[in-house]
Amino acid sequence: MIKETIVEGPSVPEALDAALEEMGVQQDAVEYEVLEGGGKGLFGASKAAKVRVWIKAGYVAPGAVEPDVDDEDDLEDDTLVNHAGYDAVSPSDLTDEELDAIADEAVNVINSILGPLGIESEIEEYEGDENEIIMDIVGEDLGILIGRHGRTLDALQILVSAITNRRIERRFPIVVDVSGYRYRRRLKLEEIARRAADRVARQGRPVELRPMTSFERKVIHMVLRNDRRITTASQGEEPFRQVVVHPK
Repeated sequence: MIKETIVEGPSVPEALDAALEEMGVQQDAVEYEVLEGGGKGLFGASKAAKVRVWIKAGYVAPGAVEPDVDDEDDLEDDTLVNHAGYDAVSPSDLTDEELDAIADEAVNVINSILGPLGIESEIEEYEGDENEIIMDIVGEDLGILIGRHGRTLDALQILVSAITNRRIERRFPIVVDVSGYRYRRRLKLEEIARRAADRVARQGRPVELRPMTSFERKVIHMVLRNDRRITTASQGEEPFRQVVVHPK
């Protein structure tokens, strides 16, 4: 675990958030000092904020265990919910009419969940990079569907996938998103992964990232799987399971 770091960002909160990501801890585990507050500099140019962050004395990381080098659980496609007796089907094996029918069923499932909650939204459907169907829920004030670090959204996806797959009697990749959250989160995770890999390669010491959901861990593993300087492994138990980046 990184004990202390200095990080810059567009603002103090963003610099602090980047430091927490790099150190792999939550804010209640650290103390910090604002070295530069950021804002407007000479001639109106923006100045970066800078913070020094360190682990509180006596802090013990929760749920820490020896690294588990077998990360197949994180690399598996968690958009597929395993139902006994249902065969997995690839989008390429289906006609456009069959794909539309699956998407319509997923929309019905989402509406049946959100309707009783009084949540007004629209659902945009499109095909993902891996041929999965992405159901993007859009509307006002939908943060409640995302939750802290996307955990509520992950639970919603599992529920929607389970019900939809049961109704169509097949296992089909369905991704539930909220206002493009997963896309934005993926971009940030890719940046975190590369920054951690560079730090490990430079310092020759492992870096523990903060606890993440299975979706987030999968992104980290996938981004770094071809980086010959480092290896990745997961450790801990849910909800404290985290990725550790090791030097080779």
